[in-house]
Amino acid sequence: MKNTLKLEEFAMFGFSIFLYNQLDFSWWLYLALFFLPDISFLGYVISTKVGAVFYNILHHKGIAIALYLLGVYSDNNYLQLAGIVLFGHASFDRILGYGLKYSDSFNNTHLGKIGNK
Repeated sequence: MKNTLKLEEFAMFGFSIFLYNQLDFSWWLYLALFFLPDISFLGYVISTKVGAVFYNILHHKGIAIALYLLGVYSDNNYLQLAGIVLFGHASFDRILGYGLKYSDSFNNTHLGKIGNK
């Protein structure tokens, strides 16, 4: 089942690249912004609870899709870009086994414990 989920996430990551290709931005911008959602790790300096909230906001696919759709609705390419980058980044993280975080530990995710195979 884990391999099936990883394949699904890989397809969603590919879809984010496809959507990005529909916008009129240079490819270097996607690469430059790709790891920006990981700035949410700074919340863990405050506490695991705050870190989990920040991480989950910037790695939630529903938020990414909402940003993208808001960008489509308002004809705002920058909102579309933000949604696509967040969506692609979240999919890439899930390919690696990093899921949305529980507030007790960075390693405790909706996909299971990080590091346990």
